[in-house]
Amino acid sequence: MEYKNISGVPNFVCNEYAKKRNKYCLCIPIINEGTRIHKELEIAQKNKIDKLVDIIICDADSTDGCTEEKALKKLGVNTLLIKKDTGKQGAQLRMGFYFALQRGYAGIITIDGNNKDSIEDVPKFIEKLEEGYDFVQGSRFIKGGKAINTPLIRYLSVRLIHAPIISLTAHKWYTDTTNAYRAYSKKYLEHQKVKPFRDIFNTYELLAYLSVKADQLKLKTCEIPVRREYPKNEKTPTKISFFKGNFNLFKILFKNLFHSYDVKEVR
Repeated sequence: MEYKNISGVPNFVCNEYAKKRNKYCLCIPIINEGTRIHKELEIAQKNKIDKLVDIIICDADSTDGCTEEKALKKLGVNTLLIKKDTGKQGAQLRMGFYFALQRGYAGIITIDGNNKDSIEDVPKFIEKLEEGYDFVQGSRFIKGGKAINTPLIRYLSVRLIHAPIISLTAHKWYTDTTNAYRAYSKKYLEHQKVKPFRDIFNTYELLAYLSVKADQLKLKTCEIPVRREYPKNEKTPTKISFFKGNFNLFKILFKNLFHSYDVKEVR
């Protein structure tokens, strides 16, 4: 099924392998993740995560065969969404959020699709959503979390730059703010002062914005411990280029700090 010309949502194709089965869903944005996404889904299946949440792959039109239908079905994927429009991670998330909210999920968990994160920890996020939390941030840096093989430059940039700026903006201390392993309540995403379905959220703007807006609105938020493990003696799996990507990321942080992404009041 094709979804076209929906305001604030990229055009996309939906391949629904099964109907809605669970209260919550797990959205996984990917682009050409090769075997990494398959390994991640295998771990999820081994831990029965596909029975606890509906797994929705938010694909940016991969060309490497990682979204082959037979393999995804076998690995417990509920739905494959394929973006057929401009935009990067922010557009993928808007696509996934739109589909999930239209389907009626009470909350959405997100995780990267490069097999760095402890997908077996999904029940922790469900538990917090059930307790009424609106934003749940996974962290490798709090008690119980594990940061394994984190590149030094990545560690320093998160701990000394990214986390302090996000925390200042949110008015609450967060420790692992680049981590996309999170959960959002339906209440948060549908709040009239949030409005995630806007074209300004094209790359990493939406992650930064949603990191701070819940606390600014006095919603219920927390961090929970997770594991993030980078492959040893291998190239770091990331979609952020060192110079241009990081420059754009810092620009987004400061625009977020000065409320550039806030919903504008209509007078």
